[in-house]
Amino acid sequence: MGTRYFALISGIVYILIGLFGFIPGMVATPGPGGPDVAVNTGYGYLLETFPTNFLLNLVHIGVGIWGLVSYRSYLKARSYGRGLALFYGVLAIMGLLPVLNTVFSLMPIFGNDVWLHALTAAIAAFFGFKEPTAAELRNHESEMVGGRRSRRF
Repeated sequence: MGTRYFALISGIVYILIGLFGFIPGMVATPGPGGPDVAVNTGYGYLLETFPTNFLLNLVHIGVGIWGLVSYRSYLKARSYGRGLALFYGVLAIMGLLPVLNTVFSLMPIFGNDVWLHALTAAIAAFFGFKEPTAAELRNHESEMVGGRRSRRF
């Protein structure tokens, strides 16, 4: 799978995750004992596994849109992979620290979100920092016309 298709597929997946977080039947109410979040609108566990709330759903949709927009060009898709690797890598580390695992009481990023964010960061790093294939280079060159980016999508 190429870098552009990674951006497309991850974009679709993150938009779906964000939308699923708004469906009450997909989000289980949190039990006692978890960290408190100030933004408790939509707070619960997506698929009874991943902590989420309204703001985190918006972040997922934003990341998904970023992926779909980045799909149009190899360079944008590569930048998306690099940015996603850094963003979710930081979130994975923050999720391990009790003082930061709710992003200053705004979004829950603890529990199963930690390994999911770390896995996302690792896959995104692979596609963002890997050496481009010959096909990716050819497609990138076809995007360029006379030193300027063509309007062809």
